Amino acid sequence: QVQLVESGGGLVQAGGSLRLSCAASGLTFSTYAMGWFRHAPGKERECVFSISRSGRNTYYTDSVKGRFTISRDNAKNTVSLQMNSLKREDTAVYYCAADHSPFDTLRIRTDLYDYWGQGTQVTVSS
Repeated sequence: QVQLVESGGGLVQAGGSLRLSCAASGLTFSTYAMGWFRHAPGKERECVFSISRSGRNTYYTDSVKGRFTISRDNAKNTVSLQMNSLKREDTAVYYCAADHSPFDTLRIRTDLYDYWGQGTQVTVSS
């Protein structure tokens, strides 16, 4: 069956960095757009960053511009989120998600993604 397993979360001080990784199995990874979402207490789940199946197209939410980057390795079935200059408001559970896409496009709506990981907690302290 399809599995998405996130790793790399943890506790970090404001201004620090973390790298989240997501290992996918049970699917043809190169045919899926991938997304990183986060869910903070009292807020809706939001798309932080997404990347098309080839990696050529990306989307990010404004609040992470210049601080986060996404990458994928279709040979290793992994997608990563490098998070720099972390802020307290980045504290959330981060999820990796896969969206089967016939084209090299990406989407940000949570309901359009087919598979989800279990999530990894990121806590940024002041």
